[in-house]
Amino acid sequence: MSTISVVIPSYNDAAMLRECLHRVREQLRPADEIVVVDNASTDETAEVARSLGAVVVHQPVRGIFPAAAAGYDAASGDIIARLDADSRPPADWLAHIEAELTVSPEVGVLTGPGEFYDGNPLVTWLGENLYIGGYFWFGGLWLDNGPIFGSNFAMRREVWLRVRDHVHRDLRRVHDDLDLSLHLPPDVVVRVDDTLRVGISSRPFSSWRAFGRRLGWAYLTFRLNWPEKSPWRIREERERYRMQHSADDEAGQGDATSAV
Repeated sequence: MSTISVVIPSYNDAAMLRECLHRVREQLRPADEIVVVDNASTDETAEVARSLGAVVVHQPVRGIFPAAAAGYDAASGDIIARLDADSRPPADWLAHIEAELTVSPEVGVLTGPGEFYDGNPLVTWLGENLYIGGYFWFGGLWLDNGPIFGSNFAMRREVWLRVRDHVHRDLRRVHDDLDLSLHLPPDVVVRVDDTLRVGISSRPFSSWRAFGRRLGWAYLTFRLNWPEKSPWRIREERERYRMQHSADDEAGQGDATSAV
């Protein structure tokens, strides 16, 4: 049976983190390890994490990707699952992840959308449909693969080990889940499961300025990876992999036939 580590980056979010950790501890399939990354917090983030059984990793470099990457590095599980400090996973979240990755060994990353549990109806609609829905739609077109949604995903440990030295993990303003998606090798399948859902806060969309900041992160991420990770180069790389894989399969079948 695979082991699962849950990684939660947190910056000055002790109250939200407490609620998130309670929900992780109430999972039907318990986490084998919980890693909270204290991203230079000045509140009780570290104390809250330790009091609820989490391993605390300190990352003094501010930013979502520096913090998340430090957590992925520290995680020891066969599967690394990711939440935000303000996430609220349902009780079957880890059981769902384990079951799907067990029956689908070809899937390297499993991800799903978020559902806002706060905010007014307009912010909720815009966030879920335009931002999250648009992200999955546009990301899928660009990547020829499912894009990873950072507030709700799980990846096999070997996937992270393959990309950790290639992503822009030290940059604060990079869109971390998009950058990770862009650097996945052509053989890594990302499955977007619409039924794998977690509650997320609408705080990042509470103002046009906050919303624009996230769009700016996405623009910078695409610019940093251009043209190496342009849609046509990604498709060329995937096609070369498929052709090579097909040739290897045919060669293997020919060898087996000759042996008979």
